[in-house]
Amino acid sequence: MASFVGVERIGRVLVATLSRPPVNAIDDALVAELDAVLERAIADADIAVLHLRSDQRAFSAGADLALIESCFATPQGPDAMTEVVRKMQGLYRRLEAAPLVTLAEIATTALGGGLELALACDLRVAALEARLGLPEARLGLVPGAGGTQRLTRLCGPGVAKRLILGAEVIDGATAERLGVVQWARPGPELADFACRLAAQLAEMPKAALAANKRCIAAATDAASDGYAAEISETRRLYDHPETRGKVAEFLARRAH
Repeated sequence: MASFVGVERIGRVLVATLSRPPVNAIDDALVAELDAVLERAIADADIAVLHLRSDQRAFSAGADLALIESCFATPQGPDAMTEVVRKMQGLYRRLEAAPLVTLAEIATTALGGGLELALACDLRVAALEARLGLPEARLGLVPGAGGTQRLTRLCGPGVAKRLILGAEVIDGATAERLGVVQWARPGPELADFACRLAAQLAEMPKAALAANKRCIAAATDAASDGYAAEISETRRLYDHPETRGKVAEFLARRAH
C-alpha cells in the first residue's frame, strides 16, 4: 500500500511530509498514517520536535471530496463521514497533547480539516501568500475536527466568528496579524526558516518542553489548577537528569 507520509529524522527533529496527491485530502488512511508517525515520535525519547510539512500543492485542502460525496450517496453515509471526523478529532487531540513540540509549516493552502490539523500543532509558520481558512459554513457544515474550539481559544471569539461564520480565506500575512499563525515568511524563505526553528526548539530538553506544554494547557482548562501544575512540574524537573546537567553547565559557566 502506498505511503502518504514521508518521514525523515534530522537530529532531534522528526520531519513528517504529507504526500497524498494532489492536495493531501484527509481520509482514514492519512489519519492512520499520521497517527502512526505521532506514536513513533512520542515513543522515541530523543525526538523533541515533530515538524509537519507538505510536498504537494497544499498543506492539506481538508477532507477527501470522495468521502464527502459518498456521505450524501447512501443512508449510511452521514454516519460514516461523522466517524471519519471523530477519528480526525482524536488524532488532533493526541497531537495537541503530545509531550513534544509540534510545528506546522504551511507553504500553500490549509483549508478545513487541513487548517484544523495545523491548529492542533503548538506552532505554525505560513508563507505570506499561503491561503488559510475554515470555509465549512459555506457548505452548510461546521469545522468539526476541533476548528471551532481551537480557533476560538487561540484568537478569541471575534476572530473565530469572522473566519468561521464568514467562511473567510485569508493569506499568511493576515493569519499572522490575527494570531492564527505565529510567523509568516516569504514563500522562498519558508522551508529554511521552519527547519531552523525546528532545530532551535529541538535543542531544548524534551522533558522541560513537555512540562511547559502541560502548564500552558492548564491555563485554559477550568478544571485544572495551573499554579499547582507549575509547582508539580517544577519539582519533577528538579530530579530529571537532563535538567540537572543543564543547570550544572550553566552554573559552571557563571563561575568562570
